[in-house]
Amino acid sequence: MTELDGARDHTWVRLTTARTAYEQQVASAYEEVLLEVAERVRAEGSIGKSDIGALLLWKRLRADTPWARRLMSMPDLEVRATTARVVDAVHNPHASTPAAAREGRRLLTSLPGFTTGDALASAVLVAAAPHRMAVYDKRAHRGLELLGEILPSSAGRYGRYMELIDALLVLAHRHDGTWLARDVDLALYWLGGSS
Repeated sequence: MTELDGARDHTWVRLTTARTAYEQQVASAYEEVLLEVAERVRAEGSIGKSDIGALLLWKRLRADTPWARRLMSMPDLEVRATTARVVDAVHNPHASTPAAAREGRRLLTSLPGFTTGDALASAVLVAAAPHRMAVYDKRAHRGLELLGEILPSSAGRYGRYMELIDALLVLAHRHDGTWLARDVDLALYWLGGSS
């Protein structure tokens, strides 16, 4: 075994251990909101204001902000027109996952609350493509750092995040072909919160 193989095995052990710990410590009911929103997105092809509000609650973010007021002042049809393009972008079969993530994230910037920060935006993208996208948050970012990965916080972070998620997913599939990007982000979330 090479040194690189040993490092990869160590990374896999850390990821799978963190993912297992997450499953043991967090009630499966926690995912219900995300799954319900994802099902509505699948059926409707877009994400409305009420779905964004549900994801805001799911991410435990604040809604008493100027951007939330501006978003609520927009007609839902306008929000859905934008998010329908986002849904199409993250499902684009001709784009790599990171490229689809970058395009979906770029399209979201036209909505209030989505110009900066990736926490809520990533939740919207995961709801749009739950088998392809991953949730970003500070704990997952810290989890990457603990694995020795560097993720600059400058513009375009979510696309770079998905590149790292994709690389970790390739590693995961060497051991367990059932893992999704969401499994990787949950492992990173737990790893980043346990340090």
